[in-house]
Amino acid sequence: MMSAPRSKAARRGMVWAFVGGLIVVGAIVAIVISSILSQTPTTDPTPTGSAAHTTAPDATTAPESEFVDADVAERGWVPEPITTDPDVYVRGALAAASTFDTQLSTRQEWIAYLDTWFTPDMRYTSEQDRKDDMQAAQLELRQGVVLPEDEWNSLANENGRVTAAVPGDISYQAVPDDASGDMRIGTADVVLTYTRADDSGTESSYDETVRVSVQVLCEDGSIPTPDSAQQPGDCKVVRYFSGSLEG
Repeated sequence: MMSAPRSKAARRGMVWAFVGGLIVVGAIVAIVISSILSQTPTTDPTPTGSAAHTTAPDATTAPESEFVDADVAERGWVPEPITTDPDVYVRGALAAASTFDTQLSTRQEWIAYLDTWFTPDMRYTSEQDRKDDMQAAQLELRQGVVLPEDEWNSLANENGRVTAAVPGDISYQAVPDDASGDMRIGTADVVLTYTRADDSGTESSYDETVRVSVQVLCEDGSIPTPDSAQQPGDCKVVRYFSGSLEG
């Protein structure tokens, strides 16, 4: 015998009971998830950039110094590059021999600084011969390459300075009697920019181009500047020549 159909009120009661059961189950699930999350340790976000790593860099991978002493630029001089690349070094050496500021140093101080670029000529086997030859090369720098003293004084009276650069190509030639092949002579046109000031303090500039050569050693045998990051084998000056040695 079939039972009588349920009333609408009874059916609504069953629906609400079902919905109520879903709400209870959802509440239980929410409580369980909240409990799990509360036991998970929190971590701060990883900072970006350099702040993400506080460990000091490995000394073996840290970049080497780019110059023997970059601070000499504050005296109006060209810093000596630390490099085994002859082209980079020759450009620096040619510029250094004509870059100065008469208001930031004396001529003697500037030339004494240029002396630190030199290394002995290793073609000489005697230590004394090497020393004598280097002193002769430094004398040649003073007498035939750098700005003469009377012209320096004239420029100093006008608060003058000179900056030099090698904008063009460098030509190279072998050094006679150099069996090692480690030395070479670089020759280039050097553009000198003179800046002077008149009595009112107004500055004016003009360019002059000169031809200069420099002999460098960029392999074993070069002696680094004391107390610097230079290493044996880095480029150093052996001799300067006024003009060109070509032809």
